[in-house]
Amino acid sequence: MAHDELKQDNQPQGGPAAGKSAGGQAKGPATPRAPCPVCGKPASAAHDPFCSARCADVDLNRWLTGSYAIPGRPLADEEEAD
Repeated sequence: MAHDELKQDNQPQGGPAAGKSAGGQAKGPATPRAPCPVCGKPASAAHDPFCSARCADVDLNRWLTGSYAIPGRPLADEEEAD
């Protein structure tokens, strides 16, 4: 009987399937996917958060060419640095 108690202590609270359905999926309402940030179409699971490989590549190109930028402090002019 001590073996059974030890086995139960090693399991997460609520047993091994706590919070999951029989298929291994998390319980609860499905959250709607956000639209593709490039074209606005529904996102696909294969290319999340984009709808396609094309939109993912378009987004990557925008980052690489500097179209997207993370704002920061303005750089000091060279005259002020001297």
